[in-house]
Amino acid sequence: MLLRLDNQDLGYDRHTVLHGVSLTINAGDRIALVGESGAGKSTLLAAIQGRLLERAALVPQSPGLVDSLSVFHNIYMGQLNRHPTWYNLLNLAWPRRQEIATIQPLAARLGLEEKLFERAGELSGGQQQRVGVCRALHQGGALVLGDEPVSAVDNHQARTVLDALQEYFNTVVLAMHDVELALQYASRIIGLKQGVIAFDQPSAGLAVSDLDFLYRERDEPRH
Repeated sequence: MLLRLDNQDLGYDRHTVLHGVSLTINAGDRIALVGESGAGKSTLLAAIQGRLLERAALVPQSPGLVDSLSVFHNIYMGQLNRHPTWYNLLNLAWPRRQEIATIQPLAARLGLEEKLFERAGELSGGQQQRVGVCRALHQGGALVLGDEPVSAVDNHQARTVLDALQEYFNTVVLAMHDVELALQYASRIIGLKQGVIAFDQPSAGLAVSDLDFLYRERDEPRH
């Protein structure tokens, strides 16, 4: 077991967003968090990250790249804390051959190999999002948390990104807006509605229609 929450109220700035959250995450889980915008998916991800700290790699909704630095350097930041300051400064000025050899395959995996030494600020939104994913792949950890990690890419690229996350991480927890894609890639679906976990079931055998109630205002959450 990686994490257990028992009847926790979760939120930010003294504002509770989710009430009475009870949740267990086990090694090997492939979880998709679904629900309409504002349902609390980001809040739940933040709570999970706060409890696991450096054990979890994060793909935030906004990639948080340093626009003036290259794609290579933005990906390298995933392991910045594993090296002494002098080495990081040296690698900033003169990228080390061994670091390039490590990062290049990650960039190639997500179609960014030709962009490796371009400034991140010159990339499209979708390319920047993929750089953020590569940074998480480079960071590694017990699991990866993703807040809409494929929102800025097309369907083909989304599948490439999701395949890579599942290839590099044993445990995956992603907030996703595309329910059909969530059902295809997750083994477990957690649905949020009206401030509670309204649905938590294996994805096997589920259809999109089984989750429609999460997006209808007049329906009460299921337990």
